Amino acid sequence: MRGRISSLTPMYHGWYVVVACMVTSMVIVGARNSLGVFVIPMSEDFGWSRGAVSLAASLSFLLNGLTQPLLGRMFDRLGGRRVILGSLILVGVSTVLLSLTFHIIFLIFIFGLVLGTAYSGASPANTGALIARWFRRKRSTALGLNVAGTAVGGLILIPLAAQMIEATNWRLTWLALGLIVLLVAVPLGFRVIHDGPEKLDLKPDGGSTPGDQLVSQAPIGRAGPLEATSWIDVFRSWPIWQISTAYFVDGFAIAIILIHFVPFAVDRDASVSSAALLFGLMMAVNIVGSALTGALADRMSRKTVLTGLYLTRGCAFLVVLVLPGSLGLWVFATVAGFSFISPTSLTTSLIADIYGLRVLGTIGGVAYSFRQIGGALGVLLVEYLFDITGSYDIPFAITGSLLLPVALVAFMVNEKKFSTRYQDNRA
Repeated sequence: MRGRISSLTPMYHGWYVVVACMVTSMVIVGARNSLGVFVIPMSEDFGWSRGAVSLAASLSFLLNGLTQPLLGRMFDRLGGRRVILGSLILVGVSTVLLSLTFHIIFLIFIFGLVLGTAYSGASPANTGALIARWFRRKRSTALGLNVAGTAVGGLILIPLAAQMIEATNWRLTWLALGLIVLLVAVPLGFRVIHDGPEKLDLKPDGGSTPGDQLVSQAPIGRAGPLEATSWIDVFRSWPIWQISTAYFVDGFAIAIILIHFVPFAVDRDASVSSAALLFGLMMAVNIVGSALTGALADRMSRKTVLTGLYLTRGCAFLVVLVLPGSLGLWVFATVAGFSFISPTSLTTSLIADIYGLRVLGTIGGVAYSFRQIGGALGVLLVEYLFDITGSYDIPFAITGSLLLPVALVAFMVNEKKFSTRYQDNRA
């Protein structure tokens, strides 16, 4: 018995970092991405149009996109711990302030400007860059679990927000979401998050072999041909443009789901609570999708898995327009849910494999800005087309049609030539 106990080794701290980042992803989803369930009650209370509320959402995506490179640069210079924790605090405070909304300008300022900027520091781009420093062999698995936290947030907090709004009001609901951030995520982050394994005298993956060098000392394994020491030089290479283009359309599609799926479902005769339940189903399926695709991408080509995700989501957007009523909504929630946020982890893994870790925060931040700018444009385009046509059919058709060629763009990334995963296996 004593031998068995003594043979047990403590769990690698990197997995605790993954858990903390999962919780971070979960609560910022509740703080920002639940806006969809607030659109109707806030619009009714103040007499706002859906377009006015969508403007706040679009500005949030836009500011997130524009500030993500800056926060990524701060990540590389100051460390992920400071940037992520500082942003979490600001997300919590600004969410609490949303409970005091009294005018559309206040909503636009707090949600669009403050929350949009704060989200950049604790976004999957930065938590992903942090986790990439802790893992190499199991990088996609760890990153997949990280973005699964986003899905858990959608599964739990968004339906919870919808139920709270119906049981109380939207003001108490914003307050509750903000307190969850401040009282749960922030203390956990302070306790667990560190900038890299070297801070605790550990090595990536918890390994002890000579090849597992500290990320702060040298690149892990054989350097790839595009290993970056300057983020500017990265944008003279072709892969980052392929990845960023695909990421732009990914953000376009995600923003439509986040902001407009609940109103879309309601327009198809679903109740608000039923629509929130469908959104929760989407997130539940995505928990499986994120974990599964992350583990799969550690065993095969990352671009191949990424291509499959874009194809799957594109088909979901087109199929929902063909299938009638609730059947279409359930199919969309299931199919789109599997690929909902999974591309984020695979994109971060692919960028880290091709360009290394030295300036990953900045590079990932710039790529993520493409995603968020795409999201901002997506929200505005959908609202514009909805105002003209009174339907979400055309924007859904456009989105599905864009995702299919983007899958080809992702597949054309020359991963075998540039990724360190394949460099390490070469003689």
